Amino acid sequence: MTALLSIQLRNFAADDPGPGGWQPTLDLAKAADAAGVDKIVVSDHVVFGENLEAYGRAELGGMAGGRQPTGPDGHWLEPTTLLTVVGAITTNLRLANNILLAALRRPVILAKQLATLDVLTGGRVDLGVGVGWQAEEYEAAGLDFADRGRQLDHTLAVCQALWTSCPADFSDDRLEFSRIYMQPQPVQPGGVPVWVSGTLNARSMRRLARFGAGWIPWGDDMGGDMAANIAQMRDMVAGYDRDPSGIGVVGTLPLVRTDDGIDLAATMDSVPALAEAGVTDFRAHLAIPSAPAAAHDYLAEVVTAFRPAVGR
Repeated sequence: MTALLSIQLRNFAADDPGPGGWQPTLDLAKAADAAGVDKIVVSDHVVFGENLEAYGRAELGGMAGGRQPTGPDGHWLEPTTLLTVVGAITTNLRLANNILLAALRRPVILAKQLATLDVLTGGRVDLGVGVGWQAEEYEAAGLDFADRGRQLDHTLAVCQALWTSCPADFSDDRLEFSRIYMQPQPVQPGGVPVWVSGTLNARSMRRLARFGAGWIPWGDDMGGDMAANIAQMRDMVAGYDRDPSGIGVVGTLPLVRTDDGIDLAATMDSVPALAEAGVTDFRAHLAIPSAPAAAHDYLAEVVTAFRPAVGR
């Protein structure tokens, strides 16, 4: 599996950027595409309550000690809409959610949206999913926060049924239909690849085994000994009768910083071992220049250093 370099596209702002204020987001996407970055990822929140401290609680699905980047009145672009715009102005970038709260969407509509985007971009879409941490977001959608994991599984099952069969049949405890037609289906064989976010727990690993093309580690499993984390993931997935050998893994590009910035050569020294351990998507958290030309040149330098490190 080819190892990719990805960056986050900020689709949120603490305050209203004003007229034309989101143009830098689009300019960065175009610069990344031209520079040879493989993938961009965007975040998701539909609405907020005021209890943002819940994000710091790992038992709710948040990040221990973590803080949200905006207040409850922050501005968040809807990710699938943004990816559609980005797909129209780029050629090669893979377009990914990291993560989409898919359980908040009606499954048949989500399946249609993502299939359409995949067709129009020539098969460049990845769906990253997770259960989220915010009860108020589910309550505002008329959904039970405690049921979010089961609702996510249901949503993914419906999407994959519609993406892979036409006519499609489906039945579970929430929905039943037969001989339903949805065209066009995604360009990618098997439908839009699903990347499952979660820690090394039974629920997340069962979901990964059932639906996942890739794993997005969360919480403590994002760092530490990635080789050990990946080995444990593979053991757990195999326990659910799934061959884990083809499952991709997101890992952080381990930046080596100096007084002058980032030492790219030293940064790439650790990449081959991580790729050998199973990391296939190296997420680079970089201080990218704001000017489009400078962003392109900077990212092109990172890409040039990265590709030989993963044998490309």
